[in-house]
Amino acid sequence: MSQLVPRPDNGAVRRYTARPGRYDEMIDGDSALRAHWRTLADHLDGLDPDTLEQIWDQARLLLHDNGVSFNVYGDPRGIDRPWRLNPVPVLLPASDFGVLASGLEQRALLLDRILADLYGPQRALAEGWLPPELVFRHPGFLRPCHGLAVPSNRYLFFYAADLVRLPSGQFHVLTDRTQAPSGAGYALENRIVTSRVLPDAFRNGNVERLALFFRAMRQTLTALAPHHRDNPRIVLLSPGPYSVTYFEQAFLAQYLGYMLVEGADLTVRDGHVFLKTLGGLHPVDVILRRMNDDYCDPLALRADSALGIPGLLQAVREGNVAVANALGTGLLQTPALIPFLPQLCRGLLGQELRLPSVESWWCGDPAALEYVIAHLDSLVIKPAYPTGLTQPIFGDTLTAAARADLIEQLRAAPARWVAQAHVAPSTAPLIDTAGLHARPLVLRSFLLARHGGDAANATLPGYDVLPGGLSLVADSDADREISIERGAHSKDTWVVSGGQVNAFTLLPPPSQPVTLSRGGGELPSRVADGLFWLGRYAERADSMARLARTIVARLAEPPDSAGIDTAELTRLLAALRSQTEAGPSQTILNYVIYPSPLHELFFAMFDDEAPGTLRATIRAAHDAGRVIRDRVSMDTWRILATLDQEMREVPSQEDLGSQALGTLATLLDRLVMTLAALSGVVMESMTRGQAWRFLDMGRRLERAIALVRLLSTTLAASTPREGPLLEALLEVADSGMTYRRRYLAKLQVPAVVDLLLTDETNPRSVTFQLAALSEHLTTLPRDPAQSGRTPEQLIAIDSLSRLQDADVAQMCNVTAASDTDTAGRRPALIALLLQLGRDLPALSDALSGSYLNHAAAVSRQFWGDGERRGSLR
Repeated sequence: MSQLVPRPDNGAVRRYTARPGRYDEMIDGDSALRAHWRTLADHLDGLDPDTLEQIWDQARLLLHDNGVSFNVYGDPRGIDRPWRLNPVPVLLPASDFGVLASGLEQRALLLDRILADLYGPQRALAEGWLPPELVFRHPGFLRPCHGLAVPSNRYLFFYAADLVRLPSGQFHVLTDRTQAPSGAGYALENRIVTSRVLPDAFRNGNVERLALFFRAMRQTLTALAPHHRDNPRIVLLSPGPYSVTYFEQAFLAQYLGYMLVEGADLTVRDGHVFLKTLGGLHPVDVILRRMNDDYCDPLALRADSALGIPGLLQAVREGNVAVANALGTGLLQTPALIPFLPQLCRGLLGQELRLPSVESWWCGDPAALEYVIAHLDSLVIKPAYPTGLTQPIFGDTLTAAARADLIEQLRAAPARWVAQAHVAPSTAPLIDTAGLHARPLVLRSFLLARHGGDAANATLPGYDVLPGGLSLVADSDADREISIERGAHSKDTWVVSGGQVNAFTLLPPPSQPVTLSRGGGELPSRVADGLFWLGRYAERADSMARLARTIVARLAEPPDSAGIDTAELTRLLAALRSQTEAGPSQTILNYVIYPSPLHELFFAMFDDEAPGTLRATIRAAHDAGRVIRDRVSMDTWRILATLDQEMREVPSQEDLGSQALGTLATLLDRLVMTLAALSGVVMESMTRGQAWRFLDMGRRLERAIALVRLLSTTLAASTPREGPLLEALLEVADSGMTYRRRYLAKLQVPAVVDLLLTDETNPRSVTFQLAALSEHLTTLPRDPAQSGRTPEQLIAIDSLSRLQDADVAQMCNVTAASDTDTAGRRPALIALLLQLGRDLPALSDALSGSYLNHAAAVSRQFWGDGERRGSLR
């Protein structure tokens, strides 16, 4: 037990009170401060309430900027629930942590040996240490994996345990997580944010660093590689962007320097696993998986899995790839195992179990069943074979009818149920704007197998424990289940050392040789697809925002000004409809009914249900970025998150009232600048590899499509007074300065069409986009056996030649108006724009067919001939 010191005389810590009957992590039952909290407590008590609130806001802002989220389906706030970090950490003294680490290391080794036994000789079953029913009825026991050789005879490379500290002060294990433990990445993100909002307390607090653990992770995974150990290819296998912990998977992949992949990115050929890239197939040596066991191989394990890699188990069996954790480790992720661990520890390790578990009873044992029924009010009932999210049943909350129904279920299938004692976990300080409050705590600790040892001589090395962890605290005193899904807050966990700490950061060791490379061929097609559509959505949003901003500026002009008139405004609104394809909810004879142009503008920008609005497009860009989270820079992600947040917070036109026009103008200005910042970050920070090319091709293609639509809806027919309309087009295309420098104030259709359509020097023109696309297409990898130009090259070159050969002056000639058509038309311009309107979508389809066709990460929003329509999932 740690030494106690007097409480501070004032501040938030002085006002903090512990809950009776609980162990409190910060203060003793007599309200004395625990010694290892002194530095942090002094710091907190030196802060006034306003500063505490600023720390709270700063932590939330950092998490938002970093895009930290936890996916919760059915959440009204969307599946991307912001990560809840409470900035006051949980502190553990080095003495307590040392005892805990020793017990955890023994437990991890025990679980590893249990797996080796159950997938091998099954001595535990033969000796009666474990009921066979717990193994053979468990859906996590993968029979195809029995007898499967694993690297170093090690099954459990990563292990996590959920711990509670009871009133005695001793930690107990609540849950073992052996399949694909999550949370270490969130713990690392928590550390990054907490150390920034409490820099002085962190720097002066002798807090053990986390980077050494993650360096050891890299070393362990490298040692697993069956081939290419000098420079193995290691990938992190994710279920995809709709995984609950997808942010963490992307964050860890970036931090460790591994490629984040999905099942569709990998293939098995001749017993080897390969990464499918634009440049061909590349062998994979180690897979760090975050996917459940049975989903990993639809061929051998679960036929209905669309996430796994067909043939993976065979590649593992032949020793050509290592998977961590080994397939089948989910077998031990059940509380039903807990009652049998002491005997298993004596039998398999010859030791007594050092770290106790929360008292548990497997109802398949008749004596345990009768005890559970007799003491139901003090127990928590859980399934013995948990699948997915399950709700624990608290016996003391049951009505008489519910209690009778539960007892009937227990007696009907007792082996399917486990009971655990309803314990009182320790409490830790939760900070909010009102101060510090004691809340129940669950600590998740993480362990990593050390590499090395001699499996043949039974000298497997032990485990390293992360000097910290992921602490979860309940949101209120009434919360019984402490989990992120149920709204718990997370906390950083500081292990306070008695001496100097190692300030190592995760940088490549200078002695480690690497193969120099500037290639971009290792780009999975799925990632190329995500980058391509991120570029398209971002550019589409930019085009919409610029056009809407131009319309708002015209609407703000006085009615008697010399600005744009009704005919030109109608054409600009038609161009906006063409961009968004957002139809109204009320029509008469297919004609749109809007109370005013401003209503139409608000609908096209912010309608929640129409798929093509600016709001929907920015949301699609955000989702596309989330799919390739590990491939975009932090600055890029922050911009995408900012854009998405802007769209979520737009008030309705009715709420704005008379201020609607001014507020909309300000918002659109801000959006255009933010989208320009996104473009600038891409241009200045991405290396010119294949990733950048696909993102830039998406931008170029979308910009060309937007300009073609804009010109088609505004200049196909003439108007008596075209000057204001031409000025508006130049403004939308950000080409007004170039035009004035060349032609001064004389606005003519041929000059505007030349600048926006055929000028090869204008980075906004259609010709410029096609020239850039043609250049990109020549650098893409291709089948060496293919001769001549690719289909996409032929389309791009044909369209570019058509523009280069165009006679702009002749194209802009106007035919005489007729009795049925009061406006003169420009048939040559119309024909060219119609052809481009067919060619550009065809180019997108050809590009997708050649490089992106197998990527099925998202369904997309498309417009145009030959393209599909849908929305991001």
